[in-house]
Amino acid sequence: MGSEDEALIARIGRGEKLGAEDELPAGYRAELVRLMVVFVDSEMAGAAGFADFVNRAPGMRERATSARIVSEKFAHAEAVLELLARFGVDADLYVRSHPWQARLDRALDLGNRRIGGDKRLNVFHYPLEGWVDAVAMNMLMGRASAIQLGDLLACSYAPLAKALARIVPREIAHARLGEAGLRRAIEQDGARLAAAASIAYWYPRVAATFGRSDSERFELYRKYGLRQHTNAELLKRWQGELKARLASLGLEAPAGSH
Repeated sequence: MGSEDEALIARIGRGEKLGAEDELPAGYRAELVRLMVVFVDSEMAGAAGFADFVNRAPGMRERATSARIVSEKFAHAEAVLELLARFGVDADLYVRSHPWQARLDRALDLGNRRIGGDKRLNVFHYPLEGWVDAVAMNMLMGRASAIQLGDLLACSYAPLAKALARIVPREIAHARLGEAGLRRAIEQDGARLAAAASIAYWYPRVAATFGRSDSERFELYRKYGLRQHTNAELLKRWQGELKARLASLGLEAPAGSH
């Protein structure tokens, strides 16, 4: 670690925030850009995949809600892409650079293994199967996103923290809307078996988005003031919250997932 990094870490340790006007050392800059790119790519891929299911929603209210979720996810991606412009990213070119709607075989289990192409979280490489599956995934991943992004709210890069302060409440709302959609499918449409199957499928794949429990990158994130809690801590919080939410729907997490 160079002297510039050490000086920056000392500033962060004193509680200082970094702004768009600051010259950022290469190490900090690389990790900050990586975090923002993963977020943008995941929002783009998530929105593109869910867009196909707007017209599969069972009612007008659900269709309007689904369209709003897609629109807000694209808006979230745009907000962080604007921050990436300072780092040489051309937003228009970036949006056209990947097939965001592309998905892999649903039978695959990528775990934490990274694959080529864009930097979306692996969960967005799997295709959705029907409306119940879509709202089940939205419930699980919406809550995971809220927890993961919430950990960045106090990050040392002030422009990102400011953008996330607007984004996180909407991600929480998306999770609630997914839960409401799943509840309706179970209570009004008798889709309990389909809901249980979707939870069993998506739960381990969403859990994998928290990353490896022995990740070596976290300590660097902590020193840079970008992350506050370990992957294991965030995963445990998600598991605890989902246990209660699933129980309220008469569902449970897959066996061996805790």
